Parts: sequence; C-alpha cells; structure tokens
Amino acid sequence: MAAWAVLLSVGVGSMTACASSEPIEDARPLDAGQLAQNAQRASELDVPYRLVFEWSLNEPGMRLQGQGVARIEPPYRARLDLFARNGERITSAALVDGDLRVPEGLPSFLPQSTFFWGSLGVFRPDRSMGLAGGRWQRDGLAELRYLPTGNSELLVRLAGSRVQEMVRRSNGRAVEELRLDMVEGERFPRQATYRDLRETRELRLTLDTVEHVEAYPSDTWTPRR
Repeated sequence: MAAWAVLLSVGVGSMTACASSEPIEDARPLDAGQLAQNAQRASELDVPYRLVFEWSLNEPGMRLQGQGVARIEPPYRARLDLFARNGERITSAALVDGDLRVPEGLPSFLPQSTFFWGSLGVFRPDRSMGLAGGRWQRDGLAELRYLPTGNSELLVRLAGSRVQEMVRRSNGRAVEELRLDMVEGERFPRQATYRDLRETRELRLTLDTVEHVEAYPSDTWTPRR
C-alpha cells in the first residue's frame, strides 16, 4: 500500500519502562460486581457521535501520524478510519459489540475489543472474561481484576466509575496497557494511549472535536478496502 512507502525509519525507544508499577493496596472492602456495573452504565453510549482526532503510531523502524474519524452508535457499534497527512486512508476497522472487523489487505494494528472500546472511553469487557474480584488502591482508584483465557489477567483501574487505565498481564508480566486522560464532565477521553509491549508499539489518539449526529447507515459497520 502506497501509504506505507512514506514510513520514516526512526527508532522507537523501549516502552517497557512505561508499564504500570504495582499500586499500594487499601484494605477497605470493595463490591467488585457493583462497581463493574456502575462503570459500564456510566460509559454507555446514548446517541450517535462523530469524533475527529489526531493519531500517531510508533514502533521500531516506523512512525505514522495523521487525522482520524470515529463513528460511534448505541448500543455498541464503533468504526475508526485513520488517514495519513496527505488524506490517504491507512486503515479502517469496525467493532460491533465484541466483533472486530478489519478489511482484508489493510494493516491491523488497532487493539482488540476490550482495549478498542476502552480507547473510546467505553467500559465493555469481552464476554469471555470473568470478573475475579477487586480492591481499592491508596491513590483513590479502584482496581477490578478479570481473567481472560490462558495464563493472563486484565486489571482495570477506575476513578469513580470512569476507566483511567487497563493493563493485561501474561504470566505476571504486562503485555498490553491503555491509559486515558479524562476531564471531569466530558464524555470522551482527551487522549488515549495504547501500548503493545510485546511488539513495542504505541498508538495514541488525541481528541479534536465531538459532535452528535444522525444514525449511521448499516453498511458503516462493514468497512471495505
């Protein structure tokens, strides 16, 4: 694809140092199930939205950036289109509940379902994950623990009922993380930073504008090359 020919050969520093440090635990009891329900309700989509954002992708030997558009609709439909500075589309993906749809032949560097939703400020754990409990942290955040398949766990850190951070660990080591910059009273994160620590890849979305729109046509959720 022509857009990949403009990649700049630049090194990207190791991002493993950015992996979350272990927070200090608070011994107060926590109702993990109730907190998870509150977090999901607080982030439910109410009307269709159109978001415009700046994006950047960094990984060893390459760097891309440009403008993106997110189309979002209740109950759980979202589509991202990422464009280079020259207006050429780099990739597209739609997410319908937990079904991620990427057109064949386009690069697939966007995160999977739970982290995809999280980058849009929506708390939607994959249905295959089981809630295994939670705890308070002394910084005032609550932490929920989910168990996906295999020897992995997902930690979700909440301020009130809003997601601040997600970390997926495998065999005790962080392999994915998402950090959100939320502003009180605003529906969507000002910035979302997703890191795949195994691939040393960072994808950053920085919000520009938000608008309410009419319902999208059904073919929006089946992107084509």
